[in-house]
Amino acid sequence: MKNNPSEYDENSPIEIAASEWLPRLDRSLTPEEQDSYSEWLAQDAAHGEAMGRYLNGWDDFDRLAGLHLKHHARIAPYLLLPENLPPRKSRRLVQNIVLFSALPFAALIALILYFTLSNPEDSSGLKVQPALELLARIEQRTLKDGSVVELNRGSIVRSSYTESERRVYLTKGEANFYVAKDPDRPFIVNVAGVDVRAVGTIFSIKLSKYEVDVIVTEGIVNVKRSFSSFITEQPTADSYLEIGQRARVDLRTEFPVIEVTTIGGTEIDEAHRWKPRLLDYDEVFLGKLVEEFNRSNLIQIAFHDPSLENISLSCSFWSDNVEGFIRLMETSFGMEAEWSGSREIVLREAE
Repeated sequence: MKNNPSEYDENSPIEIAASEWLPRLDRSLTPEEQDSYSEWLAQDAAHGEAMGRYLNGWDDFDRLAGLHLKHHARIAPYLLLPENLPPRKSRRLVQNIVLFSALPFAALIALILYFTLSNPEDSSGLKVQPALELLARIEQRTLKDGSVVELNRGSIVRSSYTESERRVYLTKGEANFYVAKDPDRPFIVNVAGVDVRAVGTIFSIKLSKYEVDVIVTEGIVNVKRSFSSFITEQPTADSYLEIGQRARVDLRTEFPVIEVTTIGGTEIDEAHRWKPRLLDYDEVFLGKLVEEFNRSNLIQIAFHDPSLENISLSCSFWSDNVEGFIRLMETSFGMEAEWSGSREIVLREAE
């Protein structure tokens, strides 16, 4: 790292940007800021050098990318740059996921096949078929009316607004909706032939193979079967949900019946476990932290050596940032990560 004072210009764009990142890092980054910060560091090695100068001058700063050590050891920013990470086949797929996400779908599939076929087995002889989609970050999207949608990994929505209604189509996965109030234009989410209608409220919808699951956490929504083109005497299902109520619609029947139940806070929390939350601990065992990650993500983290669970650390880390967490375990805790099947990453001490 260069520390020559003659190269320092506090008015340069890089130095200004570094000084702006510092207070954000101190109060913990949002998921969007974490992604932007990683991209900024990767753009130019000078960005990491600038951050290093600021971090070295701030003795109380002990966080980077959401994680800090118990004894306030710093993680150098340049360690997060891919070119500075030690090459290791077992973690190559994890390191490149962020880069892959910006590629066209066809190119992404080609790269997945390349890595799968060129590295068909890990050191334990297991086939390596990582579920890359499940390592993506939770996406938050603001619609043009101001409504906000949180999308679980791999979920797909599209919107179609008119002067009379706001309609959104959930075609895959799970989403949580924070609906902007507009009494003149109802907000309708269509999912697998079911309409969920609201004016201003908060609710979540999960589409699985055989079921639509709706949970209301604020306001009232109307759940009913969408209009069908065929003629029938059978009445359509129609139901209103209030706060703390859940509607399940079985998609395996021709005329779905909506089953409404009242659920408690614990059940709501479990259903929304996928939503990003800050794991903020003054001191915690690594095993406990991994347990929290595993409750929030379909990709599971395991330990090759159970003694690693007893490492004590302090942390402030977003629950959906599995890829970032794994990289920090490797760069700062002397571990290496290996895929075991398609949905498990095993942490072990580096050789």
